[in-house]
Amino acid sequence: MAFDLNDGDLIFGSGDTRYDSDGHMMHSMGGGMAMDMETGDLHIVSGWDDDNDDD
Repeated sequence: MAFDLNDGDLIFGSGDTRYDSDGHMMHSMGGGMAMDMETGDLHIVSGWDDDNDDD
């Protein structure tokens, strides 16, 4: 789970493409950034874990 600091939405799912609590598809851009795939807007996010990390 991640938190969208721009609009306060929670982001759910796994991998690079997830959905926010408004139903918008979000794609990880790395570096704490995600793109809203409907609008093309960039959002600052926190907690977007890399689910492919084998730590």
